[in-house]
Amino acid sequence: MIGAGWRRARAGWPGLRAVAGAAACGVVVASGQAPLGWWWAALPALAAFVHLVAGAARGRGWIAWFGGAGYFAAALAWIVEPFLIAPEIHGWMAPFAVVFLSFGLALFWALAAVAARGRFAALGFALGLTVAEFARAHVLTGFPWAMIGHVWIGHAPAQLAAMVGPFGLTLFTLVAAALLAARRLGLAVLAVAMVGAAFGFGAWRLAGPEPAPRAALLRLVQPNAEQGLKWDPDQARLFFERQLSFTAAGARPDLAIWPETAVPYLIDEYPEVARRIAEAGRGNPVAVGVQRVAGWQYWNSLAVIGQGGRIEASYDKHHLVPFGEYIPFGDLLYDWFGLVAFAAQQGNGYSPGPGPAVLDLGGDLGKVLPLICYEVIFPQDVRAAPERADWMLQITNDAWFGTWSGPFQHMAQARLRAIEQGLPLVRVANTGVTAVVDARGRVLDQLPFGEPGYLDAPLPGALPPTVYARWGDGPVILLIGLLMAGLWVAGRRTSA
Repeated sequence: MIGAGWRRARAGWPGLRAVAGAAACGVVVASGQAPLGWWWAALPALAAFVHLVAGAARGRGWIAWFGGAGYFAAALAWIVEPFLIAPEIHGWMAPFAVVFLSFGLALFWALAAVAARGRFAALGFALGLTVAEFARAHVLTGFPWAMIGHVWIGHAPAQLAAMVGPFGLTLFTLVAAALLAARRLGLAVLAVAMVGAAFGFGAWRLAGPEPAPRAALLRLVQPNAEQGLKWDPDQARLFFERQLSFTAAGARPDLAIWPETAVPYLIDEYPEVARRIAEAGRGNPVAVGVQRVAGWQYWNSLAVIGQGGRIEASYDKHHLVPFGEYIPFGDLLYDWFGLVAFAAQQGNGYSPGPGPAVLDLGGDLGKVLPLICYEVIFPQDVRAAPERADWMLQITNDAWFGTWSGPFQHMAQARLRAIEQGLPLVRVANTGVTAVVDARGRVLDQLPFGEPGYLDAPLPGALPPTVYARWGDGPVILLIGLLMAGLWVAGRRTSA
């Protein structure tokens, strides 16, 4: 039986040249992601990859799997950085993290190859891969990082996201690649026309009238606390004092903002810490990243501290990082078997908050949708807010992600959320990227990366709700379903 299974696997193997070529294409497609943003290299490489899969006589799943692995290995190379914070302890795990994550995520791409059949195999694979990317964003809490459509962030076609969201942007990219993969002049011209039209639409939208800024001055505080020193008692005190001094400097802002877990002390247990923050705010609120505790449970939180150290508003992060902030099913293991080691309810990891929330800060500050770190990569969570906010606020600690690609990809996804919703987004990061983004995803101002400092900036205004803000992913899902049904009917007629 084993020998028969091995022979079947060998019979379906497409050959080393095919899988190596697919992996190389995947690496080039990844150049479209931040910080490079080379869409002009990514799109032809994506077309070559689609051609390899759709044109293969056998082993399409293998080709798609290795192509996806090459893509994710290049795009997510920053995943090694957390293991290098203490390399003598965790460094040995870094290569395994890259390999397992890359090939694991690429399984979604391998499954998409099932749709690459018949006369319209390239278009079928494009549709299947869009569905696979949607699944990747939702299955097992989802991981929509480095989506194919992200290659347009920072370029005019990204404005399409205001109409069709990130998955519509991915569908557009893959259909253009499939047309190029067909290697027919007419279809290639159509692909070029599609991309040209997207640039035209983006330029038109970017040239639209600017919403009036709100009459509120924000101060974005960037302490630049290295991750390896962040929780050292002496260094933590230094970083805390640095943030206090930045908050108290110069003209008084309407709201000062510190990054994720910026306060190294539990303000629930040490109220004098909150009073010192309030004194630095000089009568105006300060929004800070804290850890909240109740009994044995901890939450990764944002607290808005007002006069006298009173907490005027708060938010608990609800979409946590699996294996980073909690262990999946850890609480169930405790409830069922009494295993304490993985249980967030016993202090071993963070507990999730109740869900998205909008905080009313009053006056010119208006209503804000808080997002803590990882939460900004989930468009469905942003749309799940109980009401439309006036602006979005992301606090994060990207020191975990190194200095090359991770923080900049994280920032790019924040910009896409602004485009999708038509809302400005303020991003405050420990080491950077700390920036103010307008309602069309443009960076208005930012602090230098990897340097301590603060930035005073007016709060940008919002646009009316976008098509995507109103309708979400439903129209794109319906379109994919109709296109797949059309391909199925066309395939039946061709084979008849």
